[in-house]
Amino acid sequence: MNAKEVSELRRRFRPEKSAVSRVYGCYVNGSSREIISYLDESLGNMPLEEAEKYLSLLKKSLSGSLGKNLIDVVFSTAQVMDSDEHRLLSALRESGLRDGEVREEFYRAVIGALDMEDSNYLILLAHDAYDVPRRGKDGEPDPDGADEVFSYILCSVCPVKNCKMELGYFPGENEFHSCAAGQIVSPPELGFLFPAFDGRAANIYNALFYARKPERLHQEFLDAVFRTEPPMSAAEQKEAFQGALTGALEEACSLEVVQAVHGRLLERIEAHKEDKEAEPLALSAGEIGGILRDCGVPEERAEAFREQCGRAFGGAALNPENLIDARRFDVKTEQATISIDPAYSYLVETRIIDGRKYLLIPAGEGVEVNGLSVGLEAGDPPAED
Repeated sequence: MNAKEVSELRRRFRPEKSAVSRVYGCYVNGSSREIISYLDESLGNMPLEEAEKYLSLLKKSLSGSLGKNLIDVVFSTAQVMDSDEHRLLSALRESGLRDGEVREEFYRAVIGALDMEDSNYLILLAHDAYDVPRRGKDGEPDPDGADEVFSYILCSVCPVKNCKMELGYFPGENEFHSCAAGQIVSPPELGFLFPAFDGRAANIYNALFYARKPERLHQEFLDAVFRTEPPMSAAEQKEAFQGALTGALEEACSLEVVQAVHGRLLERIEAHKEDKEAEPLALSAGEIGGILRDCGVPEERAEAFREQCGRAFGGAALNPENLIDARRFDVKTEQATISIDPAYSYLVETRIIDGRKYLLIPAGEGVEVNGLSVGLEAGDPPAED
């Protein structure tokens, strides 16, 4: 799925847009793995504010960045043709979640595997049937016609947390007393959409998995529900990329080379955002190897990097947003850390002065130490605010 397709579905989760008529689920004791209570509620029969809360929780399972929070899960042909996991997901979808036995089978599969660190949680399910509008020549939806109905299920797994005691006002007594708000449902920790909405149509060979924390994909959930290997997490991709750089370049992995690679990848990220491309940004290991050669890295080192990336990523395309931190550029020593806006990372220089290695940053006006304006030499006036 691309960003436009995800956004198109996200817009569905408002009371006036959604065709979700009921929400289903169960509240689970994370320690004992027992179901505390079941949920089977009509959105039309509940207060509007409450319905909006349910839809908001479901919508959050379609949030975040593609390739980082939202991960494509791909089923093999054999799984689609004949497997328990695909059969269960299809049964949920085809029944519109109305089959209680199928829902129970899904709950038990999740509860038996999911590790929520002893936190109680809510498994929330919804089914939607979306009349996908045709698009005109200008690319805009045609409200007078629909190509097909996209039937899908959306699942959110939400931690349920106890509220702390707070001071509350009691109008009848005109006094303030300690009170507790009970338990609240937090935004989803994970979830999924099935089937995927690829090319604005159902793709039963794919699902879209959501993880609030990209570094924790809940492999135990993926194994239980999909039984297929997901792509590497963003944290794993970054670690593998850095390992390939240091392992292949060895002594050629200088500050200048890392600055250049970071800068070139950042340029690609910014250009992709400006062009408002729907498809996720992706580069091959060969393209990054070309960046290394442009930075003066010897050919054999650039080739070694490409080979290490091949072993780590298996030829998969690399998303630059998963390989670097586009919001910060840190340089660390044993004694200090320099954090700088990535757009100005080129300002950091290396020098050898009197036989010692130094990291240098040009200092202009407005130098502060712990928020205090200072001059850089004795006798200099403090910088003006």
